[in-house]
Amino acid sequence: MYSNTRKLIQRYIEDQTLPGASYAFIKQQETKQYREGLAAVIPHKEPIIENQQYDVASLTKVILTTTVILQLWESGTVSLEDSVQTYLPDFSAGQVTIRHLLTHTSALNGFIPNRDALSASELKAALLRVPMEDSFGIEAKYTDTNMILLGYIIEVIEKETLSAVFEKRVIQPLNLLDSTFHPADPAQCAPTEKQPDRGVIRGVVHDPKALVLGDHCGSAGLFSTLNDVSRFSQMLLQKGQLDGIRILQESTVDQLSQDWTPNGKLERSLGWDLKVRKKGCYLFHTGFTGTFILLDIKKQEAFIFLSNRVHPISDTPVYLKKRDQLIDTYFSEKEAAMN
Repeated sequence: MYSNTRKLIQRYIEDQTLPGASYAFIKQQETKQYREGLAAVIPHKEPIIENQQYDVASLTKVILTTTVILQLWESGTVSLEDSVQTYLPDFSAGQVTIRHLLTHTSALNGFIPNRDALSASELKAALLRVPMEDSFGIEAKYTDTNMILLGYIIEVIEKETLSAVFEKRVIQPLNLLDSTFHPADPAQCAPTEKQPDRGVIRGVVHDPKALVLGDHCGSAGLFSTLNDVSRFSQMLLQKGQLDGIRILQESTVDQLSQDWTPNGKLERSLGWDLKVRKKGCYLFHTGFTGTFILLDIKKQEAFIFLSNRVHPISDTPVYLKKRDQLIDTYFSEKEAAMN
């Protein structure tokens, strides 16, 4: 299945773009999983193990934060047009709504000076005061600030820590056995970057904001496995339910393939990016550590990719170019099979 895509992944491992990868292709009810390369290269080489846990980085945004916000939207607890200030009165930009956060059209500039020196409460205060740029509502600019704010909104509504809400609303119902903010055994986790101040990061979140915010972070922090990310993806492919457990309404999942930006022209859905092709529309999201989910809801197909491409060092420009080539190769194979 997808032999050219698999060969390209193997080439990326050989040229050390990434140490290894766990990935899957889904077609309806059939899932093919693969493990290639290594989990670690320093301080010594380690093979990828079954149920290898990865720091999935920004996949946290769609697996958890977006899913919970959609549940709250379905129940009428929130409206997409609610001002963020309705839930976070100290937030500085009154015109920003939940829709703007979900579609990354808030124009919030997430740069925070001296960010890594701040405590969780200081960082939260700074995030509530970030300035807006002129592109408000008319341009999609991806920033983790949007999902962090949505996480704070969830905590206000649910009156629990965000990680506890995730556990109750997504992780336990979907039986995601190895998905957590707090890995029990760092040895089960694929290591990420080697940094001067932190050494080789393993079993602790790579993202600096998530490291500070901990259980209150809606943008990153989740560790998960290929099995669990595949189960989550199957839930969406099966229109919001898995093993008889409904997580989202079918109508909600159907609507995710629409552009939800204020002007309807920016190819962003609710929490998800949209990849619009001649032969279909795909939900897409990535994680900085080397992860992505690509979903064809209509045809019930998916490409799930987990890697620790930042191990032992991060070369983001090179990786991004090759990631795009990988996705294009997958599309070429998938669309050729449709002819």
